Amino acid sequence: MCEKIGMVFDVQRFSVHDGPGIRTTFFLKGCPLKCKWCHNPEGLVNKSQLYFENEKCIMCGDCAKVCKNHSHNFTETDHEVDFSRCKLCEDCVHACPAKALSKMGDSKTPKEIIELALKDKAFYGQDGGITFSGGESTMQIDFLEECLKSAKEIGLNTAVDTCGFTTKENLLRIIPYTDLFLYDIKAFTDEIHIEATGVSNKIILENYHFLKENNAKVWVRIPVVNGYNAMVEEMTKIADFLKEHDLATQIELMPYHVLGSNKYEQLGLAKNCTKEQIVEKKAMDEIIRIFKERNLPIK
Repeated sequence: MCEKIGMVFDVQRFSVHDGPGIRTTFFLKGCPLKCKWCHNPEGLVNKSQLYFENEKCIMCGDCAKVCKNHSHNFTETDHEVDFSRCKLCEDCVHACPAKALSKMGDSKTPKEIIELALKDKAFYGQDGGITFSGGESTMQIDFLEECLKSAKEIGLNTAVDTCGFTTKENLLRIIPYTDLFLYDIKAFTDEIHIEATGVSNKIILENYHFLKENNAKVWVRIPVVNGYNAMVEEMTKIADFLKEHDLATQIELMPYHVLGSNKYEQLGLAKNCTKEQIVEKKAMDEIIRIFKERNLPIK
């Protein structure tokens, strides 16, 4: 059987935010959601992309000299990239002496993933391990399943970060090899979820119940974003849903921040993130109170 190939856009070593202990997190490209606050826009599409860090550019013009598609334009003060022309031949990437240009997204095999994880195994201890995030990792289900299965065969702890917008068949394929699901719940009201992410949350809420039926271990992560879900009424609905299902052993409330918002420009995408989406401390304290009143295990 041919080994599956995955598209990975980042590998974060010594991560302490993507599951218990110290972990190696693999970020897979491709996502069915288009969240208005997305911090990983490089994970939205399942293909490699040109990435331009303008602050690193030394205005040498070497990229323009080798680009066959005329994607790079220089003025006296600026370097503009026409991403629509780019065919990702990588000539400009190799020519750039300042490393301002790079390819976002590399093909990996499960064997390569495990080899990378084993380099960090000594740091995992009892609780640590590997996490697959994204994007939405289940969009590369064949690759994900093979990676998880290989990891369990050598005794690695595994976690999958998911938005829940996938099929029950996909979940059944990975539940046997997944020690922990990090499950995102962005809204309870369907209209709010559609406005914020572009898709209904019906499947997401159903799959949360499905994980409970299949005795999966789950941590819930809730982005708290002003203008979308950071309202008392909406957070109360989410808290009541989580209390009713009594599944999550940890619930993390994640207030929106603007870190990484420059990635949109670096990928040639329209910027979504704004400072107006930041939740004020008073509103955040009220949201925390809602979850504490229900004795939910918030972090």
